[in-house]
Amino acid sequence: MIETNYNPDVLSCLANLSNDEVFTPPHLANQILDLLPDEIWSNKDAKFLDPVSKSGVFLREIAKRLMVGLEKQIPDKQTRINHIYKSQLYGIAITELTSLLSRRSVYCTKTANGKYSVCDGFNNEQGNIIYRSIQHTWKNGNCEFCGASQEVYDREDALETYAYPFIHSDITKTIFKNMKFDVIVGNPPYQLSDGGAGASAMPLYHKFVEQAKKLNPKYLSMVIPSRWFAGGRGLDDFRKQMQKDKRIKILIDYPKSRDCFPGVDIAGGVCYFLWDKDYNGRCKFTSRIKETETVNERYLDEFEMVLRDNIGIGIVHKIISSKEKMMSDVVLKVSPFGLRSYERGKPKPFKDSVKLISSAGEGYIEKSTVLKNRELVDNYKVCIGYLNPDRAGVNNAADGMVNVTTKVRLLEQNTVVTETYIIPFSSPEYDKVLNCSNYIRTKFVRFMIQLTLSSMHIAQKNFSFVPMQDFSETWVDEKLYKKYGLTKDEVTYIESMIRPMDITQNTEADE
Repeated sequence: MIETNYNPDVLSCLANLSNDEVFTPPHLANQILDLLPDEIWSNKDAKFLDPVSKSGVFLREIAKRLMVGLEKQIPDKQTRINHIYKSQLYGIAITELTSLLSRRSVYCTKTANGKYSVCDGFNNEQGNIIYRSIQHTWKNGNCEFCGASQEVYDREDALETYAYPFIHSDITKTIFKNMKFDVIVGNPPYQLSDGGAGASAMPLYHKFVEQAKKLNPKYLSMVIPSRWFAGGRGLDDFRKQMQKDKRIKILIDYPKSRDCFPGVDIAGGVCYFLWDKDYNGRCKFTSRIKETETVNERYLDEFEMVLRDNIGIGIVHKIISSKEKMMSDVVLKVSPFGLRSYERGKPKPFKDSVKLISSAGEGYIEKSTVLKNRELVDNYKVCIGYLNPDRAGVNNAADGMVNVTTKVRLLEQNTVVTETYIIPFSSPEYDKVLNCSNYIRTKFVRFMIQLTLSSMHIAQKNFSFVPMQDFSETWVDEKLYKKYGLTKDEVTYIESMIRPMDITQNTEADE
């Protein structure tokens, strides 16, 4: 295990098997370990914990590095192996199956005290890679520790409960008693089904980060989805905590998850970070898209959300300096008229009806059934779908360009939409709404929306850096680039990223 180069590495193959509990490929594990200071590998007293061990890849790669770093201090190879495995490496497996896999990767046998184990001296099968069967603690239909749905996860003993020990117990008291860890590193489970419709799920990864911080290691590094950059369901408090935490020394962001996990699609991309207990300063933020990377040292709480585009931040500064009102102040909140996505209405108009636009097409409903913003029904409206058509980077288009929004529609008067759509602007004046619809079609506006996206949904907050304009005027990209003083390189950057969208002079009803 220490001396052989595996080709292919079985853990590289496993890394392509899942997009829920994502296995970490060895090359990524080593990139994350590279964030740690070199001297850690020659510290024979340092203790390392992977609290969410799936394949054992982190512990295996740590062992390789310690074998080299401790060679002078512990010259005898077997003595060195025994010391590293018994006194430095610790893991908590997330399931019984992954515990066997992790031990096989690290000890070269599924039992730590087995005949073929590379480490002498373990007196039990688990060694330091522990699996404990933990039960959820149900309260009002959900687990009070992780939020799992009782309906989904209250299972018979023979089935996996996905009650992960690291966030369901105090591991320093129940598993590794009174132990202090210098380094905590891992790739936690990302989500759990919440029992909702379809594939509805709630984020889970942030709970592992929060729990790891409570153990107060010297270093913490985890790879997690980047969706927390903008907050959202269950993540707003976590986002604020991460943004304020000046101990996050390095953050590496992959807007397209396949650039990090080959073959795995995670909407909004993924990131990994180094948290250093003794650091207090700016974060070295690196954005990686294929072979291109940009680096910027900055505070993560400069804006309400974490902006992931290091070039785009310069453009944001220029817009903010104009001191103009932003469109987020006028975009209607989710479900603009209080109509659920399944609303369809009747096929033909009737007395006192209003037209309803849904994902199924057009229908007609009574005006009295409009629950919100009824005073805007008679306005002309700009309308876009609430789903990002690029699926937050998941579509991996060959040309590398994005649309950002669905088709921009200009809705006639007496028209409403279901919650499947958002309304960025409305007015009783047709020309203003037409000019706004064309404004949103510009690459400039869609780029500013793209800067804020870290999920598949577009919402009011995604217009936070889209400046309001005088919509009695027409707006095109060239005019906007000049107004905000964009450089030639900034214009080229936007033009290379955003697909063109046709400018129209017609309402949807006329098309």
